[in-house]
Formats: sequence, C-alpha cells, structure tokens
Amino acid sequence: MQKKSINLRLILVCLAAASVGLPIAIISIAKILLLLGGTAILLTGKPASAMEPAKGRLKYTPIAVLLVLAAFAISLLWTTASSAEAMSSLGKYGKLLMIPLIVVLLRNRAETIYALGVFALVQIFLLVSSWMLFFHLPVPWATSPMAHIQHAAFSSYLDEGIMTAVFAGICWHLRALVPGRYGRYFAIAVVIFALVNVFFVFDGRSGHVVAIVLMSLAIMWEMPIRYRIGIVLLPFLLLLVVSILSPKVQNRVEQVRNEVQAFSLKKGENVVTGSSSGIRLHFWHRAVQSILENPVLGSGVGSWSHEFNRLERQQNSSNPNIAALGNPHQEYLQWGVQLGIPGILLILALMISILRDTLGMEKMAARAAQSALAALAVACLFNSTIYDALIGDFFCVTLGLLLALGIHAPANTHTGSGDKEQAA
Repeated sequence: MQKKSINLRLILVCLAAASVGLPIAIISIAKILLLLGGTAILLTGKPASAMEPAKGRLKYTPIAVLLVLAAFAISLLWTTASSAEAMSSLGKYGKLLMIPLIVVLLRNRAETIYALGVFALVQIFLLVSSWMLFFHLPVPWATSPMAHIQHAAFSSYLDEGIMTAVFAGICWHLRALVPGRYGRYFAIAVVIFALVNVFFVFDGRSGHVVAIVLMSLAIMWEMPIRYRIGIVLLPFLLLLVVSILSPKVQNRVEQVRNEVQAFSLKKGENVVTGSSSGIRLHFWHRAVQSILENPVLGSGVGSWSHEFNRLERQQNSSNPNIAALGNPHQEYLQWGVQLGIPGILLILALMISILRDTLGMEKMAARAAQSALAALAVACLFNSTIYDALIGDFFCVTLGLLLALGIHAPANTHTGSGDKEQAA
C-alpha cells in the first residue's frame, strides 16, 4: 500500500510537471488531477511525518497562499462582477494551491529530482519544437494556429518566451544535477540555445526583459559580494548588448517607444484597435482609476472587466465593452482593482513569503527558486501572469518543484544564515 501511495503521488506531480507548456486542455486535466488527487492522498494516506523527513519546511508560503484565496473568497460579498464571473476568477487563483501541494507530495530528494527531470524533458521538447518551427521543419504536433509565425508550438510567443527564459535560468543554477560525465555541459548548452531562442526567435518583449533580469542575477551571484552593487547597471548593459546583436530585440524596443508616443498623442481613441503598449497603458490608467475609487476593499474578485467597461461608458457610452474575465495585463493592478490597496500588498506579501522560504536552502536550489520568483515578479509588471492560464500554471508548478528541491537538500549540505547572502 505504501508503494502504491508513493507512486500515485509521484505520478500526479509528474503529470503536472509535464503538462506546463503543452496545450491548455492537458494542463487543465493535470491540474485537476493534482488538486483533487493530491488532496485525497493527504487526507487518506500515510501522514508526511511517517515518511522520509525533509531537511526543512515551508513556513510562510502555505499561509500566504491560503490568505490570498481567503481574501478573494471574502470579496465575493461585494464584487461588482456577476456570480459566474466572480467564481470563475476565484477558480483561476486556485492554481496557487499547487505550490504547497507539490512540496507536500514530494517527500524525498529522489522524487523531487525525478519530477524535475520530467519537467526539464518537456521544456527541452518545447525548445526543440520552437527551433524546428523557426527553420520551417515539419512539426505535426504543433496546435497553435500561429505556430509557424510565432514559433511556439502550443501557446504564444509571449508565454513561451517567458517560460524559455525561466527554464534557461533553472538549467544554469541546477546544472550540477544533470547526470553523466557531460551532464553539466549539456545543461549549459541548453541554456545557450534557450537564450538565443528568446532573443532571436521570439518577439515577446516580456520574455526579453525576464531573460535580461535572470542573466543579471546569474552574473551577480557569480561575482564577489563587494562588486554586486554593479547589478544596478548590469541589466541596462545587457539590454544594450542584446539590442545590438538581436534585430528582434532592437525592433521591439523601438516599437515600444513608438507605441508609447502614439498613445500619448492619441489618448482617448478606441482602445480595442490600439497598439499593444497603448492598450496596456490605457488598461493601467483605468485600473488606477478603479483602485482610487475603492482603495480599501476594491471591487471584488472578477470585477476588472465590469469596472473597465463602467469607466469607459462614463467617458463615451458608445465604447465597445471588453469581454468578461479579461485582465489589465498587469497582475499587481488587477489585484488592486479586486481587493484595493490591500490586494497589492497581498501579492507582494505572497512573493516575499516565497522568498523567505528560500532563505537557508542549499545554494543552487535557492538561486533557482529565487530566479523563478524574480521572473514572476517581472512578468507580472506587463501581464496578469498568475491569473492567466498556462503561464500561471507554469510558474506555480515550477516554484513548487524548486521549493521541494530546496527543503530536500542533501544530508551533507549545510544550510543556515551563511547561505542567506544569496538573496541579496
């Protein structure tokens, strides 16, 4: 019975690890199986205390996740969204439960490394698929209607660009875990191919920014502590270098500049037909307006679309409504619209809680987890990353796996205050 329970736990986590980046239907099935099956195992199976003990425990992340979900649930009492919209939005945030659930289900280091291996294999499959699409090779498994234009097999260049950048950072920090005589060099090769893919194949500006941030962190951690203050200038230097080397990055930077200028000159025109940057700026402006109107409680879970349409009609009653369950392409402001200023503080508290749990972990696991967390924090500046399907699931599963690796450190790994400098 114990063996079956262990196998089932590992199968559920591996299914979730393998699903992220694949078609959304597969992700949804794997997520439901993990949440329902994992909960059932915890309620009916052998308690974790009877299994192999972890070297550490998550102290802050589970509490933060539960507080977040409780806050959104309570806001059902005053939400301006319809019941269907509110419940659907609440369900979208339920994916956060995967973070602590994965950590609890993976009860030893061998299981965690196995799940990470499954995760890595699928991400390499996605990377190879992208390169095949770029070179116009047949990719019969690609389901994205824009696959041969955006070079992303199952999602969009925006999502896959961010995921590929994060995967590159994970491969760099966990390169010592790759088995075989040349495992470390294989991991470094994957990092190089992934970063080249982000900067030269994908058009996603969010992916470019995330990759630059993660490269800056990796370089900083390799530098002596006394030189780490240079991290302030390093991202700008890297942006300059990749802009010179990559026409895609250069064009996208120029496009942002032109779109922002156009938005400032044509503010108030139909946002639906605007540019990518213009749409974001307009959404952010409306989000701030909504927050200022309800700074303490917000407008409730799922209320963004209703609030945006209401504010648009105040200016021009003929403006077309955006679809329900939309988002302002900025996670922090979306939480502010729904929960007021406390909502913005709550998402920051969630990220700080995850960071706190990485302190004291073995160095490579901590740095990998902190890199993924930094990528999430940056991506949330330009997209509703947690709220969105696929990319949100990717980050929850990734953080769960990396936190599990951190608490299941090797027996000879010393953790404590001496490792906390890595979060600087």
